[in-house]
Amino acid sequence: MHRTLIVAALASLAACAPEPEAPVRVSALVLTNSGTYVPQEVQLTTVTNVVSMEGVVAKLVGGARIRSDSQDPELINAPTEEAFGNAMIKGGGRDVTASFITHDGVLWPADFHTWNMVTAYYNFEKAFDYFRTVGNIPLADFGDPITVYYFPEFILADTSGEALKDNALYFPPVQAFMVLPFDELQRAPLAINAGIMAHEYSHLIFNKKVYGGRRLPEALIQWSGFAASPGANLLKSLDEGLADYHGFGTTCDSPTGCDTRFLRTSFDDKFSNDRDLAKSDRCMDVFLRTSLNQDNLSTFGGAGREYVVGSILASALYQAGQAGGLAQHKTLQRALVSAYSDTTPNNPGLAQLVNLTLGDQTNFNLISASAVIINHITDLPLKTAVCNEFIDHLAIPASALSTVCPPSAQGGNTCPRLPNP
Repeated sequence: MHRTLIVAALASLAACAPEPEAPVRVSALVLTNSGTYVPQEVQLTTVTNVVSMEGVVAKLVGGARIRSDSQDPELINAPTEEAFGNAMIKGGGRDVTASFITHDGVLWPADFHTWNMVTAYYNFEKAFDYFRTVGNIPLADFGDPITVYYFPEFILADTSGEALKDNALYFPPVQAFMVLPFDELQRAPLAINAGIMAHEYSHLIFNKKVYGGRRLPEALIQWSGFAASPGANLLKSLDEGLADYHGFGTTCDSPTGCDTRFLRTSFDDKFSNDRDLAKSDRCMDVFLRTSLNQDNLSTFGGAGREYVVGSILASALYQAGQAGGLAQHKTLQRALVSAYSDTTPNNPGLAQLVNLTLGDQTNFNLISASAVIINHITDLPLKTAVCNEFIDHLAIPASALSTVCPPSAQGGNTCPRLPNP
């Protein structure tokens, strides 16, 4: 597939203030047990300039213009991935300027955008801390602060000429996050929803680890050029499902505790319920499995089926971790991150499996990808639980995982067994 066509698949104040050194005491909007966001004093531990909202974790940039257009000569003629991504940036934007009022040594945002930006930076810090501690990712692996385009004009010209709104996303082609303007979204802005921002941050980690930080991942480009793209469909599904599970994981260290419906404060009840990790009756069916294996990525993604498969995966992981409580979930989350990339002989990570199967994407499938994940779980009861959930909810025959699962793992009885494809 031509590289411009893979882009859609990658898209899932003026005032002055003091410039104290980190940690900086600020007021941010934090979720309470009542389901509302209220001002609460927090510390920004990595910020280096609280006025321009930049630090070790992220740098916010306002006023950018980003446009993806397959007919754009600059994109067509870009000689490298970096040049391709840079060609999308039609206006680089400028430093944001946060406005504060100081009260008892605490910086209080003086306008809506400052509340939104401060809370967004705080949520990025929480996600960063989660992957650094729970995910056991070394500090050096995070690289430079990630750019966050705040309220940019973002246009996917091949889909619509209108600038996108009501979204927050990590966009690999430009190696940056975007917090888009909101229009019809009437609930909590996405930037203040910690679980959603952690979900998006998880896409950054997946890109770094599984795709090697590529702006245009090789597997998605190669595999999407066929009438059926099962490997690409599964990669997108894994990315979404793991992001949901990690988004849930970050909520467990919040004042309100673990939240399987972290989407609820920003989206309507149906959408939130459809992605609720605690729903135990999510099952792979014949139609979804056929779509996963036979659809092209454009068809599969256009129907949003990566989110459906991803939700089944996320729920299976959640059910597997529940028996052991919070500590067991953290053990599983650490194992998942370790499975993203592993150069250990005879124990490849997902990145290595992708490279091994580039020539035949049918070999990157639910069985082989599940085996990689299971092989990175060292706790036997947890390994057994994950095997049982995968066999049950993902409709993987127990015999197909017999070399990586304990003999006692034969699946559950929540989902019907499917005929062999």
